[in-house]
Amino acid sequence: MEATSTDAGRTIISARGLGVRFRRNRGSRRSFKDLFAGRSRRSRPGEFWALREVSFDVRPGEAIGVVGRNGQGKSTLLKLVAGVLFPDEGRVRVRGGVAPLIEITGGFVGDLTVRDNVHLTAGLHGLGKGEIARRFESIIDFAGAEDVIDTPFKHLSSGMKVRVAFALISQLDEPILLVDEVLAVGDRAFRAKCYRRIEELLAEGKTLFLVSHNERDLRRFCGRGLYLDQGRLVLDAPIDEVLDRYNSDHPA
Repeated sequence: MEATSTDAGRTIISARGLGVRFRRNRGSRRSFKDLFAGRSRRSRPGEFWALREVSFDVRPGEAIGVVGRNGQGKSTLLKLVAGVLFPDEGRVRVRGGVAPLIEITGGFVGDLTVRDNVHLTAGLHGLGKGEIARRFESIIDFAGAEDVIDTPFKHLSSGMKVRVAFALISQLDEPILLVDEVLAVGDRAFRAKCYRRIEELLAEGKTLFLVSHNERDLRRFCGRGLYLDQGRLVLDAPIDEVLDRYNSDHPA
């Protein structure tokens, strides 16, 4: 991933010919040579393309819903945008920082307390100690985590992990927010709280990538959709058109 400063009106995310290859045998590892082989290396037995030939541009302030069945490359795409995964083919350029909520753990360290994780993660996203201290109380209050501040993150329930992770990433100054299904873990009242916060962030001009199987959420937040099927970008269009196509291809 290549990152540069954000300029209003410019493309904030640009993807060209993205391809990611995985091995079905999790015990198998790529060699150091494989990392530099790129297009020249043929697929080996047991390998498959999680994404292939995916291209799109995103402008600042857009809200993108990523649509598709399980295992079609949606989470892989978000990881590419977040910079935690590198493509085997193509490139993705992200102009600005990314606040990802892609997994329940939120990238937190299990052995560290909630307090230490908030300070560590916020610091990694460029917030100074003083700014973290000013935002700390509102983060904990949003999560309802007052009683677990000094509890190791690994001992929290799945629901509380999501609460803390969302409360933190929604307080960061990054212009791009990635949310992948994890809000389905929280209770209804907390989801409503998160949805109000997402609306506030969109009103501030943040860019959103949302992976969800909930059509109501996708229509509520997203104006545009990317429909992935078998690792390919089938349709890039207004969200209503994308959902209609998806439902036509995969009737309930």
